[in-house]
Amino acid sequence: MKTGNQMVETDFTLLGLFQYGPLDSFLFIAIAILFSVALTGNITLILLIRMDPRLHTPMYFLLSQLSFIDMMYISTTVPKMAVNFLSNSKTITFLGCEIQTFVFLVLGGTEALLLGFMSYDCYVAICHPLRYPVLMRKRICWFMVMCVWASCSVNSLIHTVYIFQLPFCPSQLINHFFCEVPSLLPLVCQHTSQYEHTVLLSSLIILLLPFTAIVASYACVLTVVFQMSSGKGQTKAISTCSSHLLVASLFYMTTLSTYTMPHSIHSPQQDKVVAVFYTMITPLLNPFIYSLRNKEVMGALRRLFVRKM
Repeated sequence: MKTGNQMVETDFTLLGLFQYGPLDSFLFIAIAILFSVALTGNITLILLIRMDPRLHTPMYFLLSQLSFIDMMYISTTVPKMAVNFLSNSKTITFLGCEIQTFVFLVLGGTEALLLGFMSYDCYVAICHPLRYPVLMRKRICWFMVMCVWASCSVNSLIHTVYIFQLPFCPSQLINHFFCEVPSLLPLVCQHTSQYEHTVLLSSLIILLLPFTAIVASYACVLTVVFQMSSGKGQTKAISTCSSHLLVASLFYMTTLSTYTMPHSIHSPQQDKVVAVFYTMITPLLNPFIYSLRNKEVMGALRRLFVRKM
């Protein structure tokens, strides 16, 4: 909140996913279980990829990055939401809200771009298998990942610094279970239409462009797959890419619906429900979709159990 030319930093109050009431303890336990399962699944997948030499390929390197992002992603929002179910104070400090917004934007943008690169990896592996070792060599993979992290960090820093220097209204109630740009805009005491255009442009670049690239990649992949004479080859190719397409669709559809609409037509309750998908459901499903639908990962898991026994 601004007074004169000074910024007065005050705590925000998070209204939460649901109205707090007698089911708080049950909701805390349910969310804690989901958080633990998601964290365990992603950590297991990271360790499995690191420990099994057969999984030291570009595809699994990118997958390990995705699991790391999901592990951090769910850790950024869910613990505070769960604690609020048992706490009398639902507040978050100005600095805490600022940090949460920045980290969330970095991780969300990085995941969006990384999913695009994963579809490119799938496209090269199936459509240009002879060139795959050259196009997806280790140095190029590291370069892509570092560029994604750096660009999303800069973009998130710009958005975070800008929105938190705006004047906030005296009411510090955030109708959400964590701090993110769309939930903060209703608290700003000035017109934000120009800034919303900037948010829309960033969303189109970071969300829509990779999603378009994914759709184009899979169109090419399906064309090549259905030209294969081997039914086994078709099955393997479709199995490899279908899990990625499923996760990508869930992530992009929910985030696009939140970040591309003007805040004047947002429904807070709808935003919170949609946010559950890209903050909790996607990080929870990713490791299981990629492992249960992937014979190489399941094989690595069996080999690990055999070695331990």
